Amino acid sequence: MVIPYPRIPPTIVSFGPIALRWYSVMYVVGYVLGYRLVLKRLEHRRSKLSRAELDSLIWYLVAGMLVGARLFYVLVYGRAEYAAHPLEAFAVWRGGLSFHGAIIGMTIAIILFARRYRFPALALTDLVALCGTPGLFFGRIGNFINGELYGRPTNVPWAMIFPTDPQHLPRHPSQLYEAFAEGVVLSAVLWGIDRWAYLRGHDRTGLTTGVFLVGYAIIRFCLEFTREPDAQLGLVVGALSMGQLLSTIMFVAGAALLAWVYLRREASHA
Repeated sequence: MVIPYPRIPPTIVSFGPIALRWYSVMYVVGYVLGYRLVLKRLEHRRSKLSRAELDSLIWYLVAGMLVGARLFYVLVYGRAEYAAHPLEAFAVWRGGLSFHGAIIGMTIAIILFARRYRFPALALTDLVALCGTPGLFFGRIGNFINGELYGRPTNVPWAMIFPTDPQHLPRHPSQLYEAFAEGVVLSAVLWGIDRWAYLRGHDRTGLTTGVFLVGYAIIRFCLEFTREPDAQLGLVVGALSMGQLLSTIMFVAGAALLAWVYLRREASHA
């Protein structure tokens, strides 16, 4: 038994070589939603950013995300392919972005922005982690529409056969799992912790960033067991995929940050 895959054309409209694709629209929707959420934080004085600084930060984040996501994908996931055809590394319209690379790229962009505008970097990462998480939902929906990053073969009743799968096997719709877990559940957890910390006086710079890193790492690690490993890599360490290996590093970084936030708080009360 399978659920019919909704064949949504990836391209909304095209004008000659120029095409508007659902995947791009999903990213735009994610950024617009995140921008509106940050504006709400500014209105309630939960952030010291000015409107002009926020507009500048958005451009830093867009550049960091695109460069980081693409460069990381080329170096980690497609090194052999792009070594043989180096110019293909610039063909971003053909796909090939890494979320972990996007995180690294945006982190570097935030550090550069923080130095230029003399703003606490962790305060910015907290803001981006909190308001940017809903965008993960739309990104994964874009993956689903493209029929990419599908799951492993399965016999669950909600399995789907993706037209982009050369084997045409019933598979987990893992993009939808990730959209719900990363974009809805993780977002709810972060906003819940943010509100609790604010009302109880436990708000600490770096708390939201640490929870995001740990939470995303746990979700991604678990859901990778339902997601088809990258064809060019397969499983890289025993039964673990590259996504799980990177998520493990992400978890350690988040746990270390939370420990540092906690120890700094204890030291300030000593």
